[in-house]
Amino acid sequence: MGITDRPIDDELDGLLAKTRDRVSAIHDVLAGILERYSGLDEGELASYIPELARVDPALFSISMVTADGRSFDVGDHNASFTIQSVSKPFVYGMALADHGLDAVMARVGVEPSGDAFNSVLLDEESNRPFNPMVNAGAIATTDLITGVDLSERTRRLTGMMERYCGRELRVDNAVFMSERATGHRNRAMANLMLATGMVGPGIDESLDLYFQQCSVLVTGHDLAVMGATLANGGVNPVTGVEAIPAEHVKHVLSVIGTCGMYDYAGGWSFRVGLPAKSGVSGGLVAIVPGRLGIGVYSPLLDAHGHSVRGVRVCEDLSDRLGLHLMEPRRSDLITDLLAPRRLSGNSRSD
Repeated sequence: MGITDRPIDDELDGLLAKTRDRVSAIHDVLAGILERYSGLDEGELASYIPELARVDPALFSISMVTADGRSFDVGDHNASFTIQSVSKPFVYGMALADHGLDAVMARVGVEPSGDAFNSVLLDEESNRPFNPMVNAGAIATTDLITGVDLSERTRRLTGMMERYCGRELRVDNAVFMSERATGHRNRAMANLMLATGMVGPGIDESLDLYFQQCSVLVTGHDLAVMGATLANGGVNPVTGVEAIPAEHVKHVLSVIGTCGMYDYAGGWSFRVGLPAKSGVSGGLVAIVPGRLGIGVYSPLLDAHGHSVRGVRVCEDLSDRLGLHLMEPRRSDLITDLLAPRRLSGNSRSD
């Protein structure tokens, strides 16, 4: 090692030590928040889907994955649960990739509805569902997923989610059959849209695809990786595989940001300020564009159908780390951890 290399190596050592301190501090923040809300037992399980009513209500995890692939996990982050409505923005992105923006917009709008996720309402002027995050819009979006038959469409849809997660996934058949047997309201929405021309004649097959889409098994860590993939412009930061073409990411994030939390979208935007999507199994994904994805799992739900602990966790993280998109300054923990650092006289970063 030459004498001229020593200052650069010393600087690198110092930066690495600082990064380790930041990593440890972020883990401590997550662990502290997990402990703070572990005793919170408000809310109810999603009993209208029989299989979801059998879940352990004490399960709880928080995960964070950065846009450069670093992971932070606390709690039951390897516990599996069905993705449910958290799947909607990712399937919307797939429909955009299959058909393009104009064709998708002809079937599904992008305006917040102000109604609950299972509202049986369409836009009176266009006959479209209001947006792809409510059930009616999600069903119309799933109807756009191409394939010669249900099997091929299911493989394509599951494969898309696998690119986001970076691992193989499977459908929980018990939950799928439970949703299929009790999904009368979703069938009512589908038939209404069939009457208005917003879905095709093969809607029964598309409903089966939709029920399977909601029944894909994931973990809290998976949700954080999926969020980080959107934060990273559509490329999975762990595997380097493209999950969605970059030109569609801004549209997916926009509709998550305005519609992802249903009739709590305004309160969420005010308090948390991040694009986010929840599901009735208790999963929640939030995205800090360009920086990281957050995945929270806790199955007790509030009146809006969101995880009670998940909402509290994201409020806390937004406050502590300055993640709100309208926040003028980020916490040093996030800024120092994620900002690229270039060494003087050297192009390497830590």
